[in-house]
Amino acid sequence: MPKKKTNDVKAEIKKIVKKKKRKVYFGQEVQDAVVDYNSSTNDEERNRIYGTRIHAAFDKLAENIINTFKFTYFDYGFEDIKHEVVAFMVMNMHKYDHTKGSKAFSYFSVVAKNYLILHNNNNYKKMKSHYTMETLDREKKSNNIDSDYDILTDEIILYFDTNLNSIFKKDRDLRIGYAIVDLMKQRESIENFNKKAIYILIREMTDVETSHITSVVNVLKKHYKKLLNKYHSTGTIIVDNSGSFF
Repeated sequence: MPKKKTNDVKAEIKKIVKKKKRKVYFGQEVQDAVVDYNSSTNDEERNRIYGTRIHAAFDKLAENIINTFKFTYFDYGFEDIKHEVVAFMVMNMHKYDHTKGSKAFSYFSVVAKNYLILHNNNNYKKMKSHYTMETLDREKKSNNIDSDYDILTDEIILYFDTNLNSIFKKDRDLRIGYAIVDLMKQRESIENFNKKAIYILIREMTDVETSHITSVVNVLKKHYKKLLNKYHSTGTIIVDNSGSFF
């Protein structure tokens, strides 16, 4: 192999090795620092622990969550949102209990996401309340479409409410199925339909792995397609006297 190519390969390998050795921004050291912070009763010591061992990880965590979930209904800048999220995590630091087995990273990820989801939804509601008359007119024209969609959704919810016990046999899958149905029932109060945000809600409701949620969703999708075809061809999802569909 030519010397130049050999050197290029060596340089690439060094980059890969260096990348693998890169320090995790919210690892065991930060976990221990949070425990030390909560164990201390000295304000000066707590400020030192936070400033030197925790702040950078909180700042990076907030940045990553905002960038990942793309919350769109904030009317002020990224840095201001990030500072709010970090402040909220600090306010809730005393609630973290490492003896319950959860990692600090997981706990504060949920704290940050919940804060952003709540405020994103509230900001969206405020925005809706200030719609222009032109927007309201457009909404009136789409009422018929919305009404049809609501009828279809309500019938699909009824179908799953009636049939989940026959679709799924495992308790875990039933918990996931009913959590999804509950979210469908509460769709009017859910403003952020980002897939990742919905999955987080289901995970928090059921305490299961994402892979299990995906498996249940795939089964429900198959039923949904059949229901949709039936609705388009007949205008309804027929329910006989026994309560069975089809």
